[in-house]
Amino acid sequence: MAWNRTSRIAISALALAAVAFAGAAVAQNLNIAIATGGTGGVYYPLGGGMANVLSKYVPGVQATARVTGGSVDNLRLIHTGQSEVGLVMVDAALDALKGEDKFKGSPVAVRTLMVLYPNRMHVVSIEGTGVTSMASLKGKRVSTGSPGSATEVMAFRVIEGAGLHRDKDMRRERLGVAESVNALKDRRIDAFFWVGGLPTAAVTDLGATPNVKIAMIDHAEAVEKMNAQYGGIYSSGVIPAKTYPGQTKDNAIAVVQNILVANASMSDQVAYDIVKTFIERQKELIAVHAEAESITLDNQLRKNSPIPWHPGAERYLVERGVKM
Repeated sequence: MAWNRTSRIAISALALAAVAFAGAAVAQNLNIAIATGGTGGVYYPLGGGMANVLSKYVPGVQATARVTGGSVDNLRLIHTGQSEVGLVMVDAALDALKGEDKFKGSPVAVRTLMVLYPNRMHVVSIEGTGVTSMASLKGKRVSTGSPGSATEVMAFRVIEGAGLHRDKDMRRERLGVAESVNALKDRRIDAFFWVGGLPTAAVTDLGATPNVKIAMIDHAEAVEKMNAQYGGIYSSGVIPAKTYPGQTKDNAIAVVQNILVANASMSDQVAYDIVKTFIERQKELIAVHAEAESITLDNQLRKNSPIPWHPGAERYLVERGVKM
């Protein structure tokens, strides 16, 4: 009887050890897919840098960046579990959280991991198209961003805030930034919308094209109406002169924050490790893209993201003295 009891204890101990070992093995082999954007923007190179930093410094983690259509696609991938982490714009994330607009009837349990950098709306044309202001977009061929992108979401709101109708007042295309630049060079469109960081590689390419003079269209006057309709998440800003080749003056624009998000189901420890790594390895991210200079503790504030914060991310930030 004593032998049988001892045997049972030993077997139970072995079983528990096996379970613990299996759990450790899983923890040490975590694949993280980072949903980014198109190759012509900032999300993709920055997301690639993030993947490299996570894989390098978090034991057992293998991270990869995936090309996507942008924020809307990224939030859907977070919802379905096809990506663990995504770079998104606050306005698209808020729609996803509430189950509105492109997420109507399908709310996403999205959580903020950290605030990244301000996203600047670009309304871009070139000399010779006749586009010199928002009003002059009437009757023109205009790309409002690729399907599944937050560029499209914000473009519609800028157009509305400027007193225009996205379908009645223009002939609309749905192209990504690289495709938009090529279409503008070929005069297949007259202008395009793009929301991204500074500088955006595809827009730089346009400005550097021989015999092309870039035209950046002011639209900051739309921000007040945008905020009245969509809850105060936008601000006015500037794309400084000379950000792009041939840009001779400051461009008055609408701005929205970019955030890094995950599903609420992400473990607290994984969220903690992600935020800790990106804050503490910021210099390596800056080497990938200058917009990473905004990834600081000072920017990790509730006012910069209306999306609930992940408890694991919040724990790290509070430990570092952030008064959220």
